Amino acid sequence: MTHTHFMQWAFAEAQAAYALGEVPIGCVVVHAGEVIGRAHNRRTLDGNVLHHAEILAIDQACRALGDWRLENCTAYVTLEPCAMCAGAMLQARLPVLVYGAASPKAGCAGSLCNLLDMPGANHRAQIIPGVMEAACAALLQEFFTRFRT
Repeated sequence: MTHTHFMQWAFAEAQAAYALGEVPIGCVVVHAGEVIGRAHNRRTLDGNVLHHAEILAIDQACRALGDWRLENCTAYVTLEPCAMCAGAMLQARLPVLVYGAASPKAGCAGSLCNLLDMPGANHRAQIIPGVMEAACAALLQEFFTRFRT
């Protein structure tokens, strides 16, 4: 399977968030070619700041594996993770992050800072940016134009 294949799963999650009026961000966690966690933003619906797509998908993946370590997994996210989500990935020992659109104002996987590749940290992750970038960015732009202007 290609990175685009799994990013399409994450994009479908982002579309589900959009349909609910949530910021359209989706995430899937893959282990051995299988999606073991998938989610979309639910902050507004659940009234919980922690309910980012990445946090929810990581939680599902940990439950699926019965372990907090996601050492043999890859996360696919439609938008570059924020500090909280990048920190969760770091803590979970996630070795690979693939994301769609960059987040210049809040991205912590290379844009604003890079929590996943900090000297001296106990873990680092490979980062693969720009997979389905145009589609991911367009969905976010459409959402903010429609709901936030």
